[in-house]
Amino acid sequence: MSESFYAILTDRAVIRVSGPDRVSFLQGLVSNNIETVSATRSGYGALLTPQGKFLFDFFVYRQDEDSLLIECERGENGERAAELFKKLRMYKLRAKAELTDVTDSYDVIAVFGKDALTNLFTDTTAGTTGRIADGIKVVDPRLAALGARILLPKNELAEMAAIGATESTTEAYHKMRVSLGVPNGSDDMEIEKSILLENGFEELGGVDFKKGCYMGQELTARTKYRGLVRKRLLPITIDGPSPDAGTIIMNGDKEAGTIRSVHGNVGLALIRLERVGDDAELHAGDAKITVCVPDWVQLPETAA
Repeated sequence: MSESFYAILTDRAVIRVSGPDRVSFLQGLVSNNIETVSATRSGYGALLTPQGKFLFDFFVYRQDEDSLLIECERGENGERAAELFKKLRMYKLRAKAELTDVTDSYDVIAVFGKDALTNLFTDTTAGTTGRIADGIKVVDPRLAALGARILLPKNELAEMAAIGATESTTEAYHKMRVSLGVPNGSDDMEIEKSILLENGFEELGGVDFKKGCYMGQELTARTKYRGLVRKRLLPITIDGPSPDAGTIIMNGDKEAGTIRSVHGNVGLALIRLERVGDDAELHAGDAKITVCVPDWVQLPETAA
């Protein structure tokens, strides 16, 4: 029996960027190389403050020869997508690019599970992109183990049955995502505080160190080349009462990290690497915490 599931991600929004300057406009803002986005390759990146702190993360897809689609965090009542739209419009200046909120035109779908990619792709490299009916299918650009992302025009969900996927829930998807250690926007990263490299953006293909200037580049590059990463967002398992996001993780009488999000008995936490070792006994409230290091995470040698 196929182990392939899909969830409609109602917590996502879609913004179309069209016009002759669409690529150059985004290229000067986004942490990744927008010039590599094509009909066969999609990308993942972030918009930062001028000081290099996290504002928004999103996927970028090619819709057609004149348009790109940004799939982003929607936020409660749509406020996060509205903030991103406003920010992009502010930076557009004289660029020949048009911004349109097309959220109501698309279903954003995550396909996950052991067989998630089997009936969708022959090339399962992260970022591989193709067409599905009148929509777009993508091997998750961050990590192929996350499965696929699909953008379908509204009311075309019959395509999901055609690929043999069983309907699941957004919570089931996010529990899988968290177990792999992958952040999800402001659920796991603090706005105007978080640093990309503490949250796995280098390994997850969300930052390009060769593309040239973009907003916040200086801090991001300095963090990498000076080896300044001292904390990492990592998956945790929870044994005991589920702590709230923001709860401090203690190792004895010392702070070892902060919980960012919890889904059942797993979560994500920003961990101070020097406080975690084989002999660490971590607790958050009355719960015992165990830190996991996924295979894709590259820790500094001193912390590995």
